[in-house]
Amino acid sequence: MTTFSKIATKGKLTLGLVFPIEAYTGSIAKMENQEQLAKRAEELGFKALWFRDIPFNDPNFGDAGQLYDPWIYMTHIMNHTKEIALATGSIILPLRHPVHTVKSINSLQILSNERLVLGVASGDRPVEYPAFNQLLENKSELFRDSFHYIKALQGNFPHYTSKFYGNTNGGIDLLPKYYKKTPMLVTGHSGQSLNWIAEHSDGWLYYPTDFKTLQLVMQQWREALSKNEEDWKPFMQSIYVDITKDSYAKPTPIHLGLKTGAEYLNSHLKLLESYGVNHVMLNLKYGTRSAEEMIEEIGEKVVPKFF
Repeated sequence: MTTFSKIATKGKLTLGLVFPIEAYTGSIAKMENQEQLAKRAEELGFKALWFRDIPFNDPNFGDAGQLYDPWIYMTHIMNHTKEIALATGSIILPLRHPVHTVKSINSLQILSNERLVLGVASGDRPVEYPAFNQLLENKSELFRDSFHYIKALQGNFPHYTSKFYGNTNGGIDLLPKYYKKTPMLVTGHSGQSLNWIAEHSDGWLYYPTDFKTLQLVMQQWREALSKNEEDWKPFMQSIYVDITKDSYAKPTPIHLGLKTGAEYLNSHLKLLESYGVNHVMLNLKYGTRSAEEMIEEIGEKVVPKFF
């Protein structure tokens, strides 16, 4: 069984955690005890750890993510865990050169024993584009160009002409080689049509939403897959949670998620599973308890229901 199939199986839902694995206020996390928490998450049966790609701290956005470069931090966490998936949510393709991206993909796949799952996006912080000398209005085209260049660079002595990033004429090769397929999941729409995502991606990463909207989105996803003669590709989403000590506490809304007890979280996730969601990335940022307490609570009372 591949790492990807462990976190994404038709008709099933699995759980992952988003870095920082921490409850904190403001934009910048403390990043304390992350290695131990990652190791404990793996022991409790979480299937993936998710790393974000946030080049700059935009004070108006309110979240700087795990602070460290995602490739370096994945390598660091790789050395503190054994099998859990190392997933990006998501690498900002327009702001990274495809050659460097593929070099990182291949290196990490080999060094981690094939644990990488690649979420990709066009970015949600427009203020970053000028720092990379890129035009925001080009982001959809930049994303597609980078996406296809990455695919080409994973072959032998590639031939590819990119509008934005350069070209290779078959006279040079990129090392190290990793010949198996690295799953590439598109986040949101990233400036693309849903038909394009259904055709070219290995799955779709989506944002927290209400049940009514989710049902509509899932219907559109299935229709796009059917149009492209695809039986199934995984659908994953994030959600912010604050898990109370009272397991039977009723849900109350928080930003992009809910505050509730473990029992309601179970029923909430079961409903997501029935709609066709295959993996949920839990974010603990707005927790009122420590990450340690919430991970243990979820690991004991929720994770075993989603194997």
